[in-house]
Amino acid sequence: MIENASDNTQKLICSIGVIAYNEAGNIIKLLQSLCNQKLSRVEIAEVIVVSSACTDGTDDLVSEFATTHPQVSLICQKERKGKSSAINLFLQKAKSEILIIESGDTIPAADTIEKLVLPFKDRKIGATGGRPVPVNDENTVMGYAVHLLWRMHHRMALISPKLGEMIAFRKLFDSIPTDSAVDEASIEAIVRAKGYKLKYVPDAVIYNKGPETWRDFVKQRRRIQNGHLWLKQKYHYKVASQESGLMLKIFWQELKERPLQIFKLFLAMLMEAYCRILGSYDFYVKKKNPFAWEISSSTKNLNSKE
Repeated sequence: MIENASDNTQKLICSIGVIAYNEAGNIIKLLQSLCNQKLSRVEIAEVIVVSSACTDGTDDLVSEFATTHPQVSLICQKERKGKSSAINLFLQKAKSEILIIESGDTIPAADTIEKLVLPFKDRKIGATGGRPVPVNDENTVMGYAVHLLWRMHHRMALISPKLGEMIAFRKLFDSIPTDSAVDEASIEAIVRAKGYKLKYVPDAVIYNKGPETWRDFVKQRRRIQNGHLWLKQKYHYKVASQESGLMLKIFWQELKERPLQIFKLFLAMLMEAYCRILGSYDFYVKKKNPFAWEISSSTKNLNSKE
C-alpha cells in the first residue's frame, strides 16, 4: 500500500480507530460521518471501534450499525483501563500502514480523512493532525475560554506542529505507554524519536465540544497539564504548549487581532494558569497520573456543524 505511495494513481489506505467510552449520544453520527467521507485518493479499509467498558448502550448501537456497514467492527474492553490501553488494542488489530485515532466524542468534516492522509505521500511525514473546532457558544464565559484555547492551539500548531483530537500516523510502533494521559502527545514523541516529521493540516477540521461548566473545565485542563509533565519527565518530550516563549507570542497575536476582548482574554488565561497550577500540584506533590480519567460530562452530546 504505502510502498507505491509515490505513484499518484495509487490510493493511500488507512484504518481508523474510534476510542469510545459511553458515547451513545454521538457514536452513530460519528460512524455515519466516517462512512460517508468524500474520498478520491484515499481509501478507508476499516473502522474499528474500541469500547472501554461502556454502560450506556454504545456497544449495541455499534453492533447494529456494523450489520449494514461491514467495514465497521467492535472491540469491547470489559474493564476501563484508560484511552492509551484502548489505542493499543486498535494497534494490534489494524491492518493498514496508515492509522487514524479519533475520540468517540468528535465529528470530522466531510473531507477530513482525505486531507489527513494525503501528506503521507511524503515519506518523511510520520504523523498528521487536523484542526479541532469547538461547537460551544462563544458568547458564554466557558464557551469563549474553549474557543480561545483551540484558537491558540491552531496558532501554535502553525508554528510548531501540535496534534490533538484526531491524529493520523504511520504504523511505526506496536503500542504506546498505557500509563499516558496524553495519547496524542505520546504518539508525537514516538514518531519524532524515530526520525519522522509531524505535519499540521489546518483545513482538516474536527468538530468537538469543550467543557461547559467550570468543574469540567478544571477537570480536563489539570489532567492535560499533568499528562504533559509526565511525558516531559518520563520521555524528555515537551509539547509546544509547554514552551513559554511560544505561548507569549501566541497570546500577543490573539490580543492584537481581538483587542476588544482583552478582559475575556485575561480571564481565560487566568483560568488556564489556575488549571496548570493544579495539574502541576497533582503531578509533583500528589504523584498522580490520571491515565484513566474521569469523564467531563458536559463535553458530550456534540452537535456537528456539518
